[in-house]
Amino acid sequence: MKILTVVGARPQFIKASAVSNVIRKCHKEILVHTGQHYDENMSQVFFEELNIPRPDYNLEVGSGNHGKQTGTMLIKLEEIYIKEKPDFVLVYGDTNSTLAGALCASKLLIPLAHVEAGLRSFNRKMPEEQNRVITDRLSNILFVPTDSAVENLKREGIKEGIYNVGDVMFDAILNFKKLAENKNEIIKELALQDKEYILTTIHRAENTNYIERLKNIVEALNECGKPVVLPLHPRTKKYMTDYGLKFNDNIKVIEPIGYLEMINLEMNSQKIVTDSGGVQKEAFFMKKPCITMRDETEWVETVENGWNIVVGTDKNKILDGIMNFIPDKTQKNIFGKGDAAIKILEVLNK
Repeated sequence: MKILTVVGARPQFIKASAVSNVIRKCHKEILVHTGQHYDENMSQVFFEELNIPRPDYNLEVGSGNHGKQTGTMLIKLEEIYIKEKPDFVLVYGDTNSTLAGALCASKLLIPLAHVEAGLRSFNRKMPEEQNRVITDRLSNILFVPTDSAVENLKREGIKEGIYNVGDVMFDAILNFKKLAENKNEIIKELALQDKEYILTTIHRAENTNYIERLKNIVEALNECGKPVVLPLHPRTKKYMTDYGLKFNDNIKVIEPIGYLEMINLEMNSQKIVTDSGGVQKEAFFMKKPCITMRDETEWVETVENGWNIVVGTDKNKILDGIMNFIPDKTQKNIFGKGDAAIKILEVLNK
């Protein structure tokens, strides 16, 4: 069986690291990197440190408006699909790479499998939400990570081809946690004290593209009085400059880092403050309190389980979360047993 996998952004590299290694034990995989993340620190380093096979194709699409980026991917992917004639196309998550990979497979009548299907924030203004909904509608096989994702699909009338396999990111955490423990040079370089710093990520367009939202986030971090480590996303860096915003000395701003270094920072942090979907889950896996700077989350289980609070970009709510949020519940096993990749392969084999 020939499976063509489309990836293009950091979370997808991490998920593919778990699934591709399992697939390649018994099937042929063609790996296509769209180039949606083109910065070396955001892309190339993941293939190296996670031992992901080198892409068979790199489309080098780069950044751009949604229409241009997705359209360019479609044109290039169609040529590859026709040439390779895969039995399945496999896509991950909710990026423009996911949408382009799904649309192209559907147009060419190639069976489509979506890993991380069924997630919903119920905010259709989010590009990611649009991509999720469309991809799920086009998919023949929907690999969902949680029970709530199953229910989301059923409410939308999708009742066939759904497989609750657990979360492939949990697979990745279990695979790489030991390696990550040895990536503590960054802790020493930044002179950080174990369990005394806040780890922060800011990258979503809904936060970076609006000055008031980004300003509130920056002011909350500046005023929290705690050491904060912030791997700065290129988009956020650009808008910080455009808006004339600056961080105080308690914020240690660093370049984007590799996955293993990020896991090391997460496991040694006191709390995590983020607008990332993936980092919310990683915080849960690491048993770290998470303060989510969004108006909603697709990972509702982490909130219901008491380890994540959604505060939007209200400065006072962010500050209160940093200073006072302490989970009051024991974690439940809600993301599977770390065998999602094996279950995905079993379904594809059938």
